Amino acid sequence: MRINRTDLADLGTFLAIARHRSFRRAGVELGVSASALSHGLKAMEARLGVRLFNRTSRSITLTAAGEDLLASLDAPFAAIGTALDGLNEHRDPTQATGRIRLNVLEHASTLLLAPVLPRFHERYPHVEIDVRVSNDLLDVVGTGADAGIRYGGTVPQDMVAQRLSADLRWVVVGALAYLDQHGTPEHPRQLAAHRCLRIRLGDDRLYRWEFEMADEEIALDVPGAVTIDNTQFALSLAVAGGGLAYLPEPCVKTSVARGELRIVLADWASLGAGFHVYYPGRRQVPTGLRLLIDLIREEKPLGL
Repeated sequence: MRINRTDLADLGTFLAIARHRSFRRAGVELGVSASALSHGLKAMEARLGVRLFNRTSRSITLTAAGEDLLASLDAPFAAIGTALDGLNEHRDPTQATGRIRLNVLEHASTLLLAPVLPRFHERYPHVEIDVRVSNDLLDVVGTGADAGIRYGGTVPQDMVAQRLSADLRWVVVGALAYLDQHGTPEHPRQLAAHRCLRIRLGDDRLYRWEFEMADEEIALDVPGAVTIDNTQFALSLAVAGGGLAYLPEPCVKTSVARGELRIVLADWASLGAGFHVYYPGRRQVPTGLRLLIDLIREEKPLGL
């Protein structure tokens, strides 16, 4: 079968929809409206004479034919992308082009990427970065991302991982008004008498607050009427006196400096694994991603 320009465009559209399982998100990637993608897909299916997606008002899933097409196209289109990206090796690094897609944790977005991206775009103005911030443990391959950033120890074993930060100190903080009213805990087990802002992990489990001193380690399922998965929300509640929060120390640094929050149980603060970037080992690392990793390791916003 002879492939023309229209076929290639349609296949690229199919891959974007298959990656995102969403016309809206695929449209953002391709720079077209969701309705235009939907109409284009219908025309493609009519021309091919086979249905590629099952569509409802709530979801988009691949048909058996769509699964077969995706399996056949994924590697060749990845190879095309790698070939085009390889042209960057022949350019001045500041003229590198391309687009990289990242899935990152909320903490990684604010503590690691935000301090570095302005400098990155000064150096490499032609590289686009599409960042999806989520505390859910997403499959970077399944979502069409080039890489993800997570805490060490949570990176899938079949991925290549590189450390991007030093380990982070996790601390308990509370507002002065809260501590004046409820007292300051001097041992982690005294948290049983406090209002704590509980943490929901990306897999819906509740996080047990971890403490360590000398050879003693404690992990507590702390009490609290509020469960959260957003750091800014936790900080706002803690500053307002809503309870004690448990966060990486860099997240609370500004509020502590302003006197809005105070660190308690400082002697029991534990070290948690630092951030790691991870990506499939079977693919060539896109030039833009390699440049971003190099800059983060050069700038060291969280130490290294």
